[in-house]
Amino acid sequence: MSRPLRVSLGVLVVAVGLLWTRQGLGYVGGSVMSGVTLWAVIGPVVVVAGLALALWRPRPRP
Repeated sequence: MSRPLRVSLGVLVVAVGLLWTRQGLGYVGGSVMSGVTLWAVIGPVVVVAGLALALWRPRPRP
């Protein structure tokens, strides 16, 4: 996977994770996810995964 694609996907995953966190905490309404603690827990996990995807650099091949 090329680096720009990986970084773009990582940023998108971080944005989704932040949205899920805010919905779980009740800051964003209008969804069945709003105010559900499960999404307040899943969101930060997704944010960390997105950061790892965006910042990860594969080892160079010998």
